Amino acid sequence: MLELPILGFLAEQPLHGYELKERIKALSGHVRPVSDGALYPAITRLVTAGHLDEHAAPGTGAAPRRVLSLTDSGRAALLGRLREPKDIEITDHTRFNTLLAFLRLLPDPAEQAAVLRRRLDFLQAPASFFYDEQGRPVRAEEPEDLFRRGMLRVARATGTAERAWLREALTELGAGPNPPTDQPSSDRT
Repeated sequence: MLELPILGFLAEQPLHGYELKERIKALSGHVRPVSDGALYPAITRLVTAGHLDEHAAPGTGAAPRRVLSLTDSGRAALLGRLREPKDIEITDHTRFNTLLAFLRLLPDPAEQAAVLRRRLDFLQAPASFFYDEQGRPVRAEEPEDLFRRGMLRVARATGTAERAWLREALTELGAGPNPPTDQPSSDRT
């Protein structure tokens, strides 16, 4: 999960590890905290793979800082990740937002539109949050449970807004939206 934001932020400018961590934290917020124990091994893997370059630069204090920059290989890896995101990066809301944060780096509007189309198709597929005793999905229109009712209402409102934005974005990219079938066919956000 960390590789995409690492590559994306370093495509914008070289950064030292602490700056990179702060940008990733600002992007994912409290939803997905970033620990040094996850970030620095991910950086090391990307350096080892030749996607990042690191060099020492004078620090604001006495110790030099480790500055990271994207290599040509890293830029190619980033563009590949943006062109063909993993399914989890389309279906998971937080991961999709991370993808959106860097999708502008993909130079071809048709490729950008293809990613947005995948998300829209996912959001338009019927889904259910709840299951019966046999594990079969149950469509809950307005459950009696106050909290599930709230969860569904928020999810539907969020999903409606996101589908509307995706259609606008596809139109702006020249890809045209799917027909405006924003009937509550899904309980998915």
